[in-house]
Amino acid sequence: MPADPVFPAAHAPAVYLRALEPEDLDFLFALENDADIWGVSDTLAPVSRHALREYLAHASADFYLVRQLRLVVTTEIGRTPVGVVDLFDYDPLHQRAGIGITVLATERRHGYARQALALMKEHARRVLRLHQLYATVGADNTPSMKLFHATGFRQVGTRQQWLRTPGGWLDAVEWQCLL
Repeated sequence: MPADPVFPAAHAPAVYLRALEPEDLDFLFALENDADIWGVSDTLAPVSRHALREYLAHASADFYLVRQLRLVVTTEIGRTPVGVVDLFDYDPLHQRAGIGITVLATERRHGYARQALALMKEHARRVLRLHQLYATVGADNTPSMKLFHATGFRQVGTRQQWLRTPGGWLDAVEWQCLL
């Protein structure tokens, strides 16, 4: 049985964040092996089911110890996942972390990412007591740029030729949100 959600969205109760469950194996397998998103996740090769089983076995580790947190985005309590939102690279001294979100290709353009980011921002502020979040977005990823802007992030800079892609080098746009 899936875990209870972390919390529902106040303005859109159809979106929830919850912990990873062993039952999420097939979902994670599909998400992690979607070559179309490897460029934004620094992935170069497929991920095995065995590796994902091992990951799921340890996914509930303490955020402050492993310095990362992945929550599943669902549209109803305990229902089929539509995406994940991650906090990573947690820095305890400066109380900040990177944030990223991935939504299944078939579930994009429904507002799930926007609502999930708003929920994770609130969780980072109230529960984890972070001071700020940051995101790095490929300069060609217009939907993600609009998403971070719409959820209160400010564009703070551009790293030139920061991301290597099959087509060459791509600039990375840096976003920051003070909580």
